[in-house]
Amino acid sequence: MKLIVGLGNPGSKYEHTRHNIGFDIIDYCSEYFDIPLDKSKFKGVYGSGVVNGEKIYLLKPLTYMNLSGESVRPLMDYYQIPLEDFVVIYDDLDLPVGKIRLRKKGSAGGHNGIKSLIQHLGTQEFNRIRVGIDRPQNGEAIVSYVLGNYREEEIDSIEDSVKQSTKAVEAWTKSTFLEVMNAFN
Repeated sequence: MKLIVGLGNPGSKYEHTRHNIGFDIIDYCSEYFDIPLDKSKFKGVYGSGVVNGEKIYLLKPLTYMNLSGESVRPLMDYYQIPLEDFVVIYDDLDLPVGKIRLRKKGSAGGHNGIKSLIQHLGTQEFNRIRVGIDRPQNGEAIVSYVLGNYREEEIDSIEDSVKQSTKAVEAWTKSTFLEVMNAFN
């Protein structure tokens, strides 16, 4: 049993913004794996299904980014999902647009959603798929940048990263996370 969580903020004003790439990937996974996000509990929306013989849960926390752990931890506890069977997908300012990087542990790196997960899970050692959104240019404030829309020239790279992240999730249903890291990094 595996839990795949995409971080983002609820509400139409945040849809398809840089900070919501995690939500976009969960939505794509939902379609790709035919797993409807039809349950509302644990301060989030989620669904479950089977991929390559592995039961998986897809979760979008609706707590707002800074409180993501308040959704993830109760779901993990309820379904008794071990930490090694959890992966979080989120935006990363330190990677070029569209680049994905898988990691088994690390600090929050200034990401408030990850800070919340570290606080609620009590560890920095959990699987991650980081999706590059790059840093703002021309002195734009980070908050307005991450809550802003992609530039036209970024859209193809972002769409590729959504597909690559979904393929990494699919590969994880057949391999260890380390093997998937080696294949996708």
